[in-house]
Amino acid sequence: MTMTCIVPIAVHGWCEMMDNLPPALDVACGGRSFYFDKQDERVLKCDAHPRHCTLCDGRTLDVSPDVVSDFRELPFPDKSFNLVIFDPPHLEVGAGWQVDKYGKLDSNSWHEDLSKGFRECLRVLKPYGVLVFKWYEYHIPLKDVLALCPAKPIVGNRRPKTSKTHWVLFMREPETLEQAVKPTDDYIDNQTLALAT
Repeated sequence: MTMTCIVPIAVHGWCEMMDNLPPALDVACGGRSFYFDKQDERVLKCDAHPRHCTLCDGRTLDVSPDVVSDFRELPFPDKSFNLVIFDPPHLEVGAGWQVDKYGKLDSNSWHEDLSKGFRECLRVLKPYGVLVFKWYEYHIPLKDVLALCPAKPIVGNRRPKTSKTHWVLFMREPETLEQAVKPTDDYIDNQTLALAT
């Protein structure tokens, strides 16, 4: 995935609103496909790749973020949001409508990119704020992705054989960013790992 540089938030009129940000942030909003209200003003929607295209089935894809930004380097102060949504691209290979719709990770740097994304999401979360993480196990197992996050997961999909889409919730605890990244087996029991593979 080729990530774009951050567009200064002043261009989008957010500078004067930094003290009055919405309570929630979506760092990779895409087409907002899981939103009940795509215009929900409680959520500041970001994406690095604004686009408007027609998919192979004739549907229109509109990615129009409030702020154009890269989830690896968010343009917001520390501890700004109560809730952060992180639904990064899950493909690292391929082309076509899925890449048009969901984006694509760089096959050489996805570990580093997702690790930076998790750290940035946690940085902009207020203490005890919630990170909602969505992952589709296409090629990259959930356990490999969770190992990149310094926070301990709280809840998530416990039936990955039924669905390859996982929703995982994390909470930013005050010491989360100061801790080194823990090996996966330090915070996920073996039963959870078995379920996630």
